[in-house]
Amino acid sequence: MPRAIWSGTISFGLLNVPVKLYSAVARRGISLREIRESDGARIRHRRVAEGTEEEVPYGEIVKAFEVTPERFVPLSKDEMSALAPEKTRAIEVQDFVDLDQIDPIYFDSPYYLGPAEGAEKAYSLLARAMQESGKVAIARFVFRNKEHLAALRPGDGILTLTTMRFADEVVPPSELEDVLPSGKPKVAKQEVEMAERLIESLTREFDPSAYRDEYREQLLGLIERKAEGKEVLAAPQAEEPKATAAPDLMSALEESIAAVKGKGKAKGKAKQSKTAAKPATRKKSKAAAKKRSSSGKKAKASK
Repeated sequence: MPRAIWSGTISFGLLNVPVKLYSAVARRGISLREIRESDGARIRHRRVAEGTEEEVPYGEIVKAFEVTPERFVPLSKDEMSALAPEKTRAIEVQDFVDLDQIDPIYFDSPYYLGPAEGAEKAYSLLARAMQESGKVAIARFVFRNKEHLAALRPGDGILTLTTMRFADEVVPPSELEDVLPSGKPKVAKQEVEMAERLIESLTREFDPSAYRDEYREQLLGLIERKAEGKEVLAAPQAEEPKATAAPDLMSALEESIAAVKGKGKAKGKAKQSKTAAKPATRKKSKAAAKKRSSSGKKAKASK
């Protein structure tokens, strides 16, 4: 049973809704340790003073900002505490906006917001009003000694809170070198239409369960086999895919569409064979039932 990791109040206008914050993500990473290969001894990392190799106690360590290489401005713990945001318990709604106006690049970590005891009606009212209006609330709140920007969204009767990046934390593409092509390459209308057909042929309903962490599964399998003492052979390195040259774009698009269609036909045939097999088994079972009943009648007659 997940436990609340923070409690506070959603505040907008004169409405205050006490809520509890729950993590919406269960990290599935595999924790690996560092050991010495020769004898399996654990590797420990120490905090040492550069130049002296003397180990420094945690209580003597302070934060510092590097102004120039090897020149630091130290910041004491009292100075850092004075700058810490005020520890309020309010999720203060600033604005309501349309979800499609928010670029996903601004989203960070997701959480669930549940009602505190006695706040169920106010919580349900807020969730339903936001659901029917189709709006997302942009709010500020202090969590783990840091002020966060957040988006509150309704879904399936529950509110979710997703922390967001501030505007100056997102790097604009214009500042990146060699990202945007110099000049606009000429793209033929036929090529665009073909690319749209390929996109359409690969379009599906989004199902999160259809996507698995294949690296994690392979790593777990490798660990299990090695733990059992089985020999593990190194897999051959996969070749890097080559970029499609401009003259070959049309042929590559045509082949891709044909391949997708081929997969679709193969799936259709597999479904047909499954459905066709069912009536056949029914016919067999009916024939067997008739045979049993006729043999039963003959046995009675002989008696």
